[in-house]
Formats: sequence, structure tokens, C-alpha cells
Amino acid sequence: MIEFFQPPRRLSCGIVIVNDARELLLCHVTGHDHWDLPKGGAMAGETALRAALRETREECGLELDAETLVDLGRLPYRARKDLHLFGARLPRLDPRTLHCESRFTDGDSGQRWPEMDDFGWFPFAQVPQLCTRKLSAVLCERLDLAALLVQLQQRTEQALAA
Repeated sequence: MIEFFQPPRRLSCGIVIVNDARELLLCHVTGHDHWDLPKGGAMAGETALRAALRETREECGLELDAETLVDLGRLPYRARKDLHLFGARLPRLDPRTLHCESRFTDGDSGQRWPEMDDFGWFPFAQVPQLCTRKLSAVLCERLDLAALLVQLQQRTEQALAA
């Protein structure tokens, strides 16, 4: 039997941020027509959790507490890329207060732009219209955003009762 070399699958780590109004926080990808989660690749030696927290800080300016996150696991995303996602529940903060620190250089102009140029809260049902088909499949078919919200609400209630 001939075995073919399979390059390792890349991993992008991020956080699915929801609020009690059944909305998802999304970031608009600069220069594109879709919205995305705050996510990105892990640095050498960085855990998926630390990478997700760092990417969220860099792409949204949000400092989240690791203890409040729910590990949603590693999910197939693209042919050679998986997502490791975590869930978080936040109050409905004003998206105008968010900012992106990470930059990329435009190949045509040489100008530096933020990776994300806008932020917003969107009803769960709008995800397929806003995100890429592959991200929509992860968020709407492999995950259940409404169930995630309930799970996060229950965690908060249990923590308050303890």
C-alpha cells in the first residue's frame, strides 16, 4: 500500500461571543464583504486557549477571562484547516468601543490596514448572510448558538449560587 504525505492541518483559534439578546459579535474583515469571528493561528508553544484570547484582544480589543470560556473543541473548517473555538457570554457592549490592533500590508498600495474595520452584534439567524459559507456551516450546523447561550447562562447562574 502506498502512503501519501499529508501535510498537518493548520489550526485557527477563536472565541464565539454571544449576548442575552441571542446575538453574535462579529468583526468585518477589511477589504472583503464578509464578517468573521476574532480568530487566528497559534504561535509556537501557545495553547489553543491562549491563542484565542490573544487573537480576540488583538482583533477586538477585548480582554476576556479564560475561566469564563467554554471549550467548544476542534472543528473541521477547510480542507487543510480546523478551528478550535471557545464560547463566551458578554453584555451587549457598544461595538464602536472595539478596535483592531493587528495590521496587514496591502500588496497593491503598501499601505497598512487593520485586519478588522468594523464590529457588530448580529442575530444568530443572520450568520449565513454575513459570514463565509464555511464559517456559517461551523456556526449554524456544527454548533448550536442558542444552546451555547443557554449553557453560558447556566454557568453564570451556577457560579452565582456557589
